[in-house]
Amino acid sequence: GVQTWLFRSQAQESQSVAFADNAINLAVQMTTAAIAQITPSGTPEEQAAQLRSAITVIYPECVALVREARQGLK
Repeated sequence: GVQTWLFRSQAQESQSVAFADNAINLAVQMTTAAIAQITPSGTPEEQAAQLRSAITVIYPECVALVREARQGLK
């Protein structure tokens, strides 16, 4: 009946929110881990370039995770 439908709807919404939270947390962890692996050297400008380079590699993966999470919430 209506109660069963409502329960299922709430459970599905709860799962979607949990998936989104997990995906966003994973994106943050991936970025943090990638940055932690870098030991920049050289001038401040060179160090900044090294960090930017690393972020450009990991960022698209993080964006994909967050995009999937957001789509799951719609």
